[in-house]
Amino acid sequence: MSNHPEDTTVYVENTEPQERQKQPPSGIQGWGADLDPSVRPAVPMERTPPRFIQPRHEQPEHQPHTVKVFHSNERPGLTPVFGTSVPPSGVSGLIRKGAFRFSENDLRHWLMLLFADRVNVVEGIIDDLAHGHVPNLFTEMGGPAEWRYNRNGFIRKAFIAGAVVGVLLYMNERRRRR
Repeated sequence: MSNHPEDTTVYVENTEPQERQKQPPSGIQGWGADLDPSVRPAVPMERTPPRFIQPRHEQPEHQPHTVKVFHSNERPGLTPVFGTSVPPSGVSGLIRKGAFRFSENDLRHWLMLLFADRVNVVEGIIDDLAHGHVPNLFTEMGGPAEWRYNRNGFIRKAFIAGAVVGVLLYMNERRRRR
């Protein structure tokens, strides 16, 4: 940086009268609308509707709490109505319990819930096998629909799965021979 006088910044105080500074520029529609509420274009729409001031209905009767129901830690309590068809159980239930320690804006919360869903699928298969029912995984996972409506995708997935299984068998055979 040089010390030449032309490099020096000079600040000048604005000495124009106040009324001249506040005049709206001509040709700009809506300029200064935020200054006076009577000239705001949205003033009639900014009023709170009466339905938010006075509720028209009573609080619904709360559903009986018969099973463990997880709810967000951002809410003070359960909503009046909640689902109880599949209560948390097993390892997936423990994972869900851990997920609800975190806020809903935390990625860990959602990843743990997704993982709990996958664990619940495995638990369901084990439960089916324990009760003597062999699940038809091809049908239950949408195989016939995939074959009918997305045959190219089905063939690609089957090829990839076959290649992965083949590589794993090859690696296992090589390791066994050593």
